[in-house]
Amino acid sequence: MTFMPPEWHPQRWLWVGFPHLADEWPGFLGRAQEQIAAFASAVADSGQEVRLVVRDEATRARAAALCSAAVKLEMRRYGDVWLRDTGPLVVERGGAQIGQRFGFNGWGGKYLMDGDQEIGAELAHSAGLPVETADWVLEGGALDCDGTGLVATTEQCLLNPNRNPQLSRGDIEARLHRDLGFDRVLWLGEGLINDHTDGHVDNLARFVAPGVLALPRATGADDPNAAIYADAKARAEAFGVSVREVPSPGRVETDGRIEPASYMNFAITSQLVVVPIYGTAHDADGVAAVAELFPDRDVVGIMADAVLAGGGSFHCASQQMPERLS
Repeated sequence: MTFMPPEWHPQRWLWVGFPHLADEWPGFLGRAQEQIAAFASAVADSGQEVRLVVRDEATRARAAALCSAAVKLEMRRYGDVWLRDTGPLVVERGGAQIGQRFGFNGWGGKYLMDGDQEIGAELAHSAGLPVETADWVLEGGALDCDGTGLVATTEQCLLNPNRNPQLSRGDIEARLHRDLGFDRVLWLGEGLINDHTDGHVDNLARFVAPGVLALPRATGADDPNAAIYADAKARAEAFGVSVREVPSPGRVETDGRIEPASYMNFAITSQLVVVPIYGTAHDADGVAAVAELFPDRDVVGIMADAVLAGGGSFHCASQQMPERLS
């Protein structure tokens, strides 16, 4: 039997990717580094180990200058910082922890960078985990689970022909059960507009307790994702899960382009929940709403507008190493 712990399960440490490619953050790299460093430092200062992954000596020095002394730096070869997708999914199988890997094709062939094929296995081996690699393409941000065998995902991503064109919905459900232990799948529809991951669920819907799903609520008449939020809520309620709504950031644009800004990309750690904020009028309400969902943890909002310019946020840039179940 395979079991993937929910994110609120106690964690041994958190891996975080540190931005290093100027081409990925044109005009934003310095601020993106500052914001990721603030995220890593907040978690480390809460008492949890943080392993910040840096690419070379220059980024090691930059990270050391920005981060709390409690943050541990590890130099590794990677391209993108989105360790949620390229890092290992740690599961329990046969009484042992396993680093479960999958095929990775750069989010449907869009972003292929040096090291992203290998970093997941390298991190798993560094944690002393055996690695198993499944025979299909999957990113960690495409899934969110509640620890009862239930997983949420989106049709836009998992049924996208740029990932596994040979697999049907039923085939994917069977592989989710075989490789990660999920026996029920909540299929949501579209992800956020202009999300370059093709609608990862971790930017839309997050389990916050068994059978309890947090979803955004449209903020303002011009919220570009209002129909997407409404469809996700209808599907979740029809499935039978309890829905808790969090105000969305509203309409966030850069040079007229709608950004996939979301408070749902929060990172749950052992003592702290870190919510990305974007400098909108709704940030305080969004953080407060998330705080109500986690009465057993401190909740903090940290600016992530520059991180978002590279295509993701704090949850995307991190991957937890859970404690053993026994």
